[in-house]
Amino acid sequence: MTTYCPGTPHYPRLARRAHDQRSQLAALYGAIDFDAEPHRFTTDPTVESTLPRWVAERAPILADDRLVELIRTATLLGDVIADPYAALAQRYTVAELIDMLRRACRSGIDSVVDAPPELRTFLAAMEATPPWIDLRLVEEGARYSRLATALLAPFLARGAFLATFLNTYAALPMALTGALSGRRAARRVNETAGFFTVTTLPGALTRHGAGFEAAAMVRLMHSLVRYHALTHPEQWDHRVYGVPVPQIDQVPAGLVDIYLLAMSAARRGRTEFGARERAMLEFSRYRCFLLGLPEELLPTTATGVIELLHARAALLRDGFDDATCGALVRSTMSAYLRPGRSWFDRAADAVERSWSRAFFLGFCGGNRKQAAGMSVGFGIADAARVLVTAPFILGRFLAVLAAGRWSVLRDRVDEYTIGLVRARLTTYGVPEFTAEVRDPVSAHRHTP
Repeated sequence: MTTYCPGTPHYPRLARRAHDQRSQLAALYGAIDFDAEPHRFTTDPTVESTLPRWVAERAPILADDRLVELIRTATLLGDVIADPYAALAQRYTVAELIDMLRRACRSGIDSVVDAPPELRTFLAAMEATPPWIDLRLVEEGARYSRLATALLAPFLARGAFLATFLNTYAALPMALTGALSGRRAARRVNETAGFFTVTTLPGALTRHGAGFEAAAMVRLMHSLVRYHALTHPEQWDHRVYGVPVPQIDQVPAGLVDIYLLAMSAARRGRTEFGARERAMLEFSRYRCFLLGLPEELLPTTATGVIELLHARAALLRDGFDDATCGALVRSTMSAYLRPGRSWFDRAADAVERSWSRAFFLGFCGGNRKQAAGMSVGFGIADAARVLVTAPFILGRFLAVLAAGRWSVLRDRVDEYTIGLVRARLTTYGVPEFTAEVRDPVSAHRHTP
């Protein structure tokens, strides 16, 4: 039976899940009023949101009670499964928490001596695939997603990463960790790219696959960020920012590729996904489930994906603070991501930066002045690099995509893309997923 939460007629289960955070983990969530809207959330039509006018109209979203309720609730939703385990940082070091989780992923929960019940709950929740995930499509979707991961993602990943720093309210948790300052910026970008890349390998998201373990590690890191932010209220004002790393802020990264597919479908007059797109969607939905996202934030149609992403942007207060967002953007753009310093590595680095700037420019609607104001300039040299390399980068992608549609070539294409994915992982370095979660008190001070 569904538990009803007053004032939430559309998503009572999700609202109850958010409210339960206070009773289940009072040490972290006891001070948060889950019936109050944080400053970052706004339905005021006179207040600027992060939804660009050239993307969609905001008014219909503000008038949609269902969407408003969904985003409001998800803005206050952390991870009721992983957060209690992260809160054990009072008794264990971060390294010990990581080690126990890694051993449980690789050898089972019984391999962890005196495993805390919070770890048992965490792992059991990830193992319990819900009925709303179609596992039959996940492996097929991974195969389709592997193509873009191998051939396009290396040139666009940094640009997509930058897009997550365009809003002060959403970017502050990353700034508090100090994880993107100085030389650590390159490691964070490569680890993030490595995570999304490794999950596309065959069988990676199965119970003992590398992607399953990587998802568990990333999920723990998110929870550790919440733990450290909420245990330092002098640095984290929940009345302004809500819950650190809320579930709604994980949607853009988890579904950005699906959003692009959905927009492409919409331009062709379709509201539903085709068979290939549906498989890719299910792969992304399952990956998001492993990261802790609830069913309500994982639509199954092109229209639903577009609505969700646009609603999040329409209800997130606009704000680009140079001390937070600008610093994150600059450190990420200045990071050198290649494993060596040979002439090829330096040339590849220059090409990748230009493509990332071009991709980021798309988030600004092609407005170069706006992008430059966010510390991402796109000059003549960048345009030249993109123009010269586009026939190879895009041409190869389209050629391999076409070849994969022929059954006689499908296995060879898959072998080729798997080899490229493994090569990309070597370039990114072995993902450690051991982000240093520093004390936010000494890491950053910010006032809205």
